Formats: sequence, structure tokens, C-alpha cells
Amino acid sequence: MQEPGNRFDSSKSTEKKKQPESRTARQQPPGEKDPVRIDYLTALTDIVNPEIYVYKEKRRLYVIQANVMVRDYPIGLGFNPVGDKESEGDGRTPEGDFFICRKDPVGGFNKALVLNYPDRKHAERALFAGILSPPEFKEILMAAEHKAMPPWSGKLGGLLCMHAGEPYKDRTQGSIALYNSDMDELFNIASTGTPVHIRP
Repeated sequence: MQEPGNRFDSSKSTEKKKQPESRTARQQPPGEKDPVRIDYLTALTDIVNPEIYVYKEKRRLYVIQANVMVRDYPIGLGFNPVGDKESEGDGRTPEGDFFICRKDPVGGFNKALVLNYPDRKHAERALFAGILSPPEFKEILMAAEHKAMPPWSGKLGGLLCMHAGEPYKDRTQGSIALYNSDMDELFNIASTGTPVHIRP
């Protein structure tokens, strides 16, 4: 029985019942403004202009096309995954907005999608910290301007990619590891120039 004066009356509750969630319900990837729909049944041949979003804390890689999430893969990261990459050997997966600068079908990891790391943001930070020389900085900028693979740097690291590996472990040098079957799909989906957004 409700006590006199109690404003809550279960018979007149205005609280709406929660609707069951649907796999096609609109969702919002963490940190992004535009909500997306989910459609994992989209054929690979219909994924023609995707963007890739990596959420490090969630250990997930999402493939988004026209505000529709068409694929969702588990991933593994560098052996020291928290924080942005700063130097060679720190075991961190870089954070920021990148693009695929090379597709390697027969690399050391079966298939690999190479990212344009170090990019301008990481190069500028290293330049002002005295880690990179002006000529090294210029080489990285020139590579970015021509959508080419940046020069490997023993100071900042490089040749970071998405490749087949062990997504249930964080044991790479900073690259992103996927199951073999997922990497096969992603390799077919992505192209040189495909944007890759890596978030904390």
C-alpha cells in the first residue's frame, strides 16, 4: 500500500516499457555523432565506399558505409595498448585518423592493410619534441600529400597495419590483429585510401 502523500502511484506510472532491442535498431558508435543502422547481411560486393572505425577499449573494429554498420570484428592490439603511440617499441597502437596506404596480399601475416603511420599529427609532435629532424618531418609530410606509405622511422616506429593474428591477445608491436577469416573479408572490403579512424 502506498503511504499517504507519496507521489508515486504504480497504477498511474508514466514510465514507458522498454522496447526489445533489434539488430537493425539505430545505434551510435562511442565517440561519434551520427547514429548508424546495423546490417551484417550486406554482401561484400555491395561494400564499395566504407570507413573503418577501431575502438581500442572495446577491442572492436567496425566497417561503416553510408551510416550503416556492415561488419563488426574482434581485434587484438599492441602489447601496451593504453595511450597513443609515441615511439618505436612502446607497444602502443596509434590513435587518430589514418588511411590505408598499401595492401599487402603475401606479407609476413598472410594479408595486411598498411596504415599511413606516422602521420602528420604524430610527426609534428615528434618534431616539436626534438625527436624528428626537419628533413625527416618533411619526408613524412610528402608521403601524406601523395597518399603514399610514410618512411619507416626507428624513432616513431612504422609499418603498422591490420593483419591476421590473435585478436584474443594484445601482443602486437602496435598493429591491429584479426582472425584469419575476418582479415580475408576486410582485405576484400578495403582499398588503398580507405579511411581508418582509431579511437581510445
